[in-house]
Amino acid sequence: MLELTMATVSGAEEGATAGMLMADAPSEPGSVLRVGRDKSVCRLVTPDDWLFISRVHLEFLCGPEGTWQVTWLRGSQADPSSEVRLIVGEYAQPLVYGGTVALPRGGNGEIVVQDRTAPRSVNVGFYHEF
Repeated sequence: MLELTMATVSGAEEGATAGMLMADAPSEPGSVLRVGRDKSVCRLVTPDDWLFISRVHLEFLCGPEGTWQVTWLRGSQADPSSEVRLIVGEYAQPLVYGGTVALPRGGNGEIVVQDRTAPRSVNVGFYHEF
């Protein structure tokens, strides 16, 4: 099972957990969890006016071995208006626009989507339980 928690943070709210959203999916091949502004396809939805987040920004997909990966989906713009990084323990790694990274099996961490133009972020915590 992959469990996700999402918090939207702006300016002075840093560190606040109010309004946290949660979603989970079984670790079965083909299971998908999406994060973005489109309520029709995303389980975790950001504010409509946070345009640094695409309609469908992140996609978590379970592969054939029960392992999960996250993809920063390319949006309608050639250059993104956000930066995305994966944090696991003391290790931080930027995600490439359109790129995919495997999540640690049985691990936990955070995906941070940072607005390039304002002090806002979407923080998606993950926990892979098997």
